[in-house]
Amino acid sequence: MRVKKKAFGLWSAIFLGIGSMVGAGIFVLLGEAGAIAGNLVWVSFIFGGIIALLSGYSLAKLASAYPSRGGVVEYLVQGYGEGVFSGSICLLFYLSAMVAIAMVAKTFGTYASMMMGSYSLFWANLYSVGILLFFVIINLAGSSSIAKIENIVVIIKLIIITIFTIIVFFYIDPKLLALKDAPPVMNVFSAIALTFFAYEGFRVITNTVEDMDNPSKTVLRAMFISIGLVMILYVAVAFAVFGNLTLGEIIKAQDYALAEAAKPVFGQIGFTIMATAALISTASSINANLYAVTNVTYTMAKNGELPEVYERNVWNSSEGLVISAIFLIFFILFFKLDEIAAIGSISILFIHALVHIGHLFKIKKTGASKILVLFAILTISVAIVLALMYTSKHIPNVGYFIAGGVILAFILEIGLRLITKRVITKQIKEKKLWKKIVEKL
Repeated sequence: MRVKKKAFGLWSAIFLGIGSMVGAGIFVLLGEAGAIAGNLVWVSFIFGGIIALLSGYSLAKLASAYPSRGGVVEYLVQGYGEGVFSGSICLLFYLSAMVAIAMVAKTFGTYASMMMGSYSLFWANLYSVGILLFFVIINLAGSSSIAKIENIVVIIKLIIITIFTIIVFFYIDPKLLALKDAPPVMNVFSAIALTFFAYEGFRVITNTVEDMDNPSKTVLRAMFISIGLVMILYVAVAFAVFGNLTLGEIIKAQDYALAEAAKPVFGQIGFTIMATAALISTASSINANLYAVTNVTYTMAKNGELPEVYERNVWNSSEGLVISAIFLIFFILFFKLDEIAAIGSISILFIHALVHIGHLFKIKKTGASKILVLFAILTISVAIVLALMYTSKHIPNVGYFIAGGVILAFILEIGLRLITKRVITKQIKEKKLWKKIVEKL
């Protein structure tokens, strides 16, 4: 009997992870984090990468034990059971994903506005809402043509960023990287939540585990290699940008610092190329995430489970797309980019921490190292506390917005349980899990 070849080998999984991480985040988060950590932001990216490696280890072990396209939602329900708490956190994950997409849309709007001459809040918001509605319509129409070119987009943006970094490296002014001009050390740690956010796409590797060759080894290796390679790229990009722009110039061009850094070497054409790369990257990210969040996360949040077959189809995604679009337009119009970045990064860290705490309850089944999972929890918790301490001084309302999101998630969960009687259920039941293990053997 001929064995069907799995879709994801080691390098295809690595490529997926890199493509998911090196996206819209680096185009805006470098400037946002740099405004906090200054010319030591590269250290923040290293710490953010270490936390991502620890978190990736925990998620990889969970993915191997509970192979489900539900991903983080599945791990939460496995860890905490089919109760109000796990359901509420799953809804919070959905809301956090909305914030992340809004950040990408705002980034698109910012770069589009700059391409037109100079930044304008009105035009930035208009472009942001416009690109969002464009992809909502594309997804409602059930078109798969754009999804097919996403791999090409990944290659293009990686080539542009890599070439930019290599060439700009030769023009670095060492004085701009001098420690005497560095900000307080605490600022370096305060920026870790934002730099971790730039890696956050690594979790998509776990969603492919059912289609992966030798998943128990492949998913973990893919996680480590992809995060490691992206860490090297981010640190190199940070050196290139901060070695060519003063801190004042970076803060002024905070939301488009990566494109601004191309000007000293390449002139206006360099800015245009990097801005174009940002537009392509953010547009691709909006499309991919709209599909993933509305088709998978929204459906699980609403119905408590996914159907056996889940395809890219208009009738599967229409309700989720419309409701998600309403949330997204609200975030785009009423929040600033730095507020969205802070809310999204801290919220995602919080959810990762809860996933790893839940992992401790299942650690005998996953076979993970308790020490490494505990380190993941500890480092994430420290990053959250430091980020909240910093943002409470500079963006006072962020803590209230995050708390409001948590409360809203619990209210929605309780309301859905009372009105629809639905419960977010485990996709991988114990009997089904043992059947999968036996089949692998």
